[in-house]
Amino acid sequence: MTKYDVLYSDTHEWIKIDGNKGIVGISSYAAMHLGDIVFFDLPSVGTKFNKGDVFAAVESVKSASDLYMPLSGTVTKVNEALVDHPELVNEDPFNNWIVEIEISNPNESNELMDVEEYEGQLD
Repeated sequence: MTKYDVLYSDTHEWIKIDGNKGIVGISSYAAMHLGDIVFFDLPSVGTKFNKGDVFAAVESVKSASDLYMPLSGTVTKVNEALVDHPELVNEDPFNNWIVEIEISNPNESNELMDVEEYEGQLD
């Protein structure tokens, strides 16, 4: 997966949509600005979130940040590898996703950005 395969929120989360499923992670920009990630507080499978809800928290050597759900949905998988190895997101933020969701309102994706729009609003 690359930065071109996903859609972005203005809070630096990405989502890869495949039918009614979505894989959610954070952008390389977010990972770089967080610095070395040392901890993730992850949601439970089955938890429902609305677009914009806090779904996880991340701590780095620099700061702690909330992560916001880019689309409404129910968590179907959690990347458990991040519990013991949160630094994986720093190494490759696009292949080390955080959660998979079943999307409940696909029309919300119209509000997300492609890579050109996202990178254009960064600085």
